[in-house]
Amino acid sequence: MRGSSEATVKRLSQKLVRPSSPTPAGHLPLSWLDRYPTQRALIESLHVFKHGDQPSSTIENALAKALVPYFPIAGRLMEMNGDGEDGRRLWVECNAEGVWFVKATAGCTLEEVDYLEYPLRIEKDDLLPHPQPKLEPFEEQSLILLVQVTEFSCGGFVVGYRFSHAVADGPGAAQFMSAVGELARGGPSPSIKPVWSRDLIPNPPNAPIGPLPEPSGLKLEYLAMDITEDYINGLKNQFISQVGSRCSAFEVIIAKAWQSRTRAVKFPPNTCLNLCFAMNARPVQNPKLSTGFYGNCYYIMKVSASAETVSNSTVIEIVKLIKEGKKKLPIEFNKWAKGEVSEDPYQITSDYNTLLVSDWTRLGFAEVDYGWGQPFHVVPLTNLDYIATCILVRPSVDKPGARLITQCVETSCVGAFHEGMMSLD
Repeated sequence: MRGSSEATVKRLSQKLVRPSSPTPAGHLPLSWLDRYPTQRALIESLHVFKHGDQPSSTIENALAKALVPYFPIAGRLMEMNGDGEDGRRLWVECNAEGVWFVKATAGCTLEEVDYLEYPLRIEKDDLLPHPQPKLEPFEEQSLILLVQVTEFSCGGFVVGYRFSHAVADGPGAAQFMSAVGELARGGPSPSIKPVWSRDLIPNPPNAPIGPLPEPSGLKLEYLAMDITEDYINGLKNQFISQVGSRCSAFEVIIAKAWQSRTRAVKFPPNTCLNLCFAMNARPVQNPKLSTGFYGNCYYIMKVSASAETVSNSTVIEIVKLIKEGKKKLPIEFNKWAKGEVSEDPYQITSDYNTLLVSDWTRLGFAEVDYGWGQPFHVVPLTNLDYIATCILVRPSVDKPGARLITQCVETSCVGAFHEGMMSLD
């Protein structure tokens, strides 16, 4: 149905949704991690719901209420005099200007576009909030949150989010979305009280900051795979029988993906390969953060091994490597916090030898409920096809197991990568 008139999305209105009651004004500081250069990106995702009753109005009203306790999100990112490299520093100006909100309709049912399973039968940008006419770059970069609700003829709807990573990490964004859901369901206030507390996040002295990723000339192919519960349990049971302890679905799936990608690409044996994954650093942060903290607090762990090791190891052996890497989080995060690292752990690279993976299954997006149940599924979107990535998400609600969304090999290697993922060796 791609390109057909029936699947056309029509934007009905766009506006700024402001807090429903007065909120504090002024400037709020962002943490070192909030201000990290790549955090200026807007993280994009689509949240697909099968049923709703006037969802646009319901979510708009709940959003206005949620912006009262979460008033910084209704503000703007501003650069002011500070101690940045160029003498400037990023802050949030709390001015209650509001969140960009778009109402739209689609002239088809969700079933007719396969509930936005891959490949998307509606262009993603039709379902994401893009101000019209287009804003000046500095204006769009100052926005913290943009939301679009697209209602389908079947009664289902899709919520498209563009959320600034400078203000919230994954768990923080999900916390805010859940608050909107609670208010949409008639709750008097969010059950979790939001906390700013950016001053508690480490500000390491002379922390190294690596260069931004640059296009590598490679074009990596998108591939989404549903992985059955039996497949996952089979690998987890192998680990238990051979090692005597448990492992997670994330660990076995990512180990399998690293192994399969390495074999498919056929890296030279001595090539040093890196597996990088973000870990929630809240449990090891000192001083402790309140439950309602929604800013950035994560650390990117790196596991390295030769291509020969990754290719020739069993999945169980690779899981052991990953688990050893995860154990180092308290030590590595503490070293970074004290300014005792020589390399930038947060650098995102387009180096083909590096695979960047993330786990969306535990962030909380799949539990958001605006009054008609949890989403059928959540679609993370990526815009950089030259950075090798794997994202683990929950599959659609009628499919137990997991879904791995990948953009990590060139077209010529996709078949071998997929074949490797489907085998249990």
